[in-house]
Amino acid sequence: MGELSREEMKNTLRVLVATDCHLGYLEKDEIRRHDSFKAFEEICSIAEQKQVDFLLLGGDLFHENKPSRSTLVKAIEILRRHCLNDKPVQFQVVSDQTINFPNTFGHVNYEDPHFNVGLPVFSIHGNHDDPAGVDNLSAVDILSACNLVNYFGKMVLGGSGVGQITLCPILIRKGSTSVALYGLGNIRDERLNRMFQTPHAVQWMRPEAQEGCQVTDWFNILVLHQNRVKANPKNAINEHFLPRFLDFIVWGHEHECLVDPLEVPGMGFHITQPGSSVATSLIDGESKPKHVLLLEIKGNQYRPTKIPLTSVRPFEYTEIVLKDEPDIDSNDQNSIIEHLDKVVQNLIEKSSKRVVNRSELKLPLVRIKVDYSGFMTINPQRFGQKYVGKVANPQDILIFSKASRKGRNEVKIDDSERLRPEELNQQNIEALVAENNLKMEILPVNDLDVALHNFVNKDDKMAFYSCVQYNLEETRNKIAHDADSLKFEEEDLILKVGECLEDRVKERNIHSKNDTDFGSKSSTAVGSAVSFSDDEDTVKASGSKSTRGRKVSSSAAEDTSTKTSTRGRGRGRGRGSSSSLKQTTLDAALGFRQSQRSATAAVQSTVNTDAMNSASSGEPRENEVEEINDSSENDESLPSKGRKRTAPRGRGRGSTQSKRGRKSDNSLVKRTFVGRDNGDDSEDEDNARKLLNKSQPRVTRNYGALRR
Repeated sequence: MGELSREEMKNTLRVLVATDCHLGYLEKDEIRRHDSFKAFEEICSIAEQKQVDFLLLGGDLFHENKPSRSTLVKAIEILRRHCLNDKPVQFQVVSDQTINFPNTFGHVNYEDPHFNVGLPVFSIHGNHDDPAGVDNLSAVDILSACNLVNYFGKMVLGGSGVGQITLCPILIRKGSTSVALYGLGNIRDERLNRMFQTPHAVQWMRPEAQEGCQVTDWFNILVLHQNRVKANPKNAINEHFLPRFLDFIVWGHEHECLVDPLEVPGMGFHITQPGSSVATSLIDGESKPKHVLLLEIKGNQYRPTKIPLTSVRPFEYTEIVLKDEPDIDSNDQNSIIEHLDKVVQNLIEKSSKRVVNRSELKLPLVRIKVDYSGFMTINPQRFGQKYVGKVANPQDILIFSKASRKGRNEVKIDDSERLRPEELNQQNIEALVAENNLKMEILPVNDLDVALHNFVNKDDKMAFYSCVQYNLEETRNKIAHDADSLKFEEEDLILKVGECLEDRVKERNIHSKNDTDFGSKSSTAVGSAVSFSDDEDTVKASGSKSTRGRKVSSSAAEDTSTKTSTRGRGRGRGRGSSSSLKQTTLDAALGFRQSQRSATAAVQSTVNTDAMNSASSGEPRENEVEEINDSSENDESLPSKGRKRTAPRGRGRGSTQSKRGRKSDNSLVKRTFVGRDNGDDSEDEDNARKLLNKSQPRVTRNYGALRR
């Protein structure tokens, strides 16, 4: 603090940057249960000691998607101790806060008159604590509701196909320094990768140029939480996808500490990767010393200062190859154990020498990767029993691996994936369908894939129910939208459902696969709170979205400006003379919500009309739903060859018996006209001939091939 004069302090924004705190990691382990909380407490203490303006977190604040009550209580206690005080906040948020913080309150936490916030905390979500469920809530939303954390970067996926997102920055001003803070919470890497490569799928909002403050005067910071380095480029985000107007990027999710900012060649911005504050994977990258970054910004210049974390448990890692050790006999297991004991003892002594504060001596983490090619293995658990009370992980000190013939690079990749179970290449429903040459006839395979992902990884017990409910409502809305309420007759219901199902499958084939995401979009289906990215109603609603303002696409990232009016909030927090610096075109999201409500109302009115017509024809609503399902099965089973299906039993009028094993093309026509009067036989035959003569399109989907 003494290095900066008082005049420089008024114009210098000081930010402490940290990522991947993983609060609650191993909370049931008696030795390591408090490690994540001690590291987070030290981070908050450093923020107080350095008198920073705010603390910036880059995702994965919690380790679990649904943290335990104990974890939540400890996190709230730490934030209350360090964030609530009488220290004045020296910066102002001059953008439209209802867009930056889309919660019930809609403003930054330190402006709440009921709280004295001296240390604001800004955070995005990661892949561990991402939003889930019907209400699309994250564990960070709990801290935001408690007014302890400013939660930003929560995207609303709009549009069709791969989707569309709009990044609106938080405009911060302190003296003569202006900072535009962009946040992008975790999105599946495969999807975000395709979004960056799709024109206009990622929109960047820029501040509007004003007198005395041009667009180039803003220091642009991006905080994101994605894979950075990966063997498969589709499962990571390339730095060259990002726009060139950015100045500084905080990259979360990668646990290796690379805190020193590095410039990306040809892009003009610098990237810092603070890494995790607690070791969650016993690999070489996590054994490096942990740091946080103090970022001082003045104008368009910044000064980074890395600060080491002293409360982190020491971690020692090494690799040995048994065949390279001369004192080991391949036929003598005792010689292998003796050599490994010497290595462990050396690592324990090495970690004890690094300890600065002897009063807080902690048991170290020790990991030895052993290449046992040509040798026999030993039991790792039995080997670690002698080190209980000496190391923090006696059960997994050793990990054995074999050198691959193709090279040792593959071994490293396999080992790192085995140590990080959240990044395993899990087999999804789409792959299972492709392997067994199956054909999904009722529910789309990508919807089931997302439902399974939410059910397993996010513990969403309503995932499959929401998937079925959505597809049912989508079919109803499609029929109600296309049918003429005056000419819609009861006997045409089955044929109409078949045509509707074919149209839906065709439209889904046009769109990209795996673009559905539960809880990440607003719903337009009637009676369902979950929607998907390829919803026809959502496409119509987003089509009426206002496009006013200034946007920069991810492909071009050019500077284009359009002046529009911005929303006033009437509270006057931090506005005054800075009101002209408000961000442009932030009414687009509001226009989308209004158009969405109108679209939903239109669908509801159409469904009500359809329900009245069905009631007047004397047919119960339940039978109508069953006929929809029956016709959809039969209609899609017609084009397939070499398969036999059991025709479902309909409970509507006219279905008196079930026919099993029938594979005739006339089955659908016969079922349609069963139960009609004999006087209409000639008309029925003409309609049947017309239906059979009409070429039925074959609906096929290639689920095995990867995306091009």
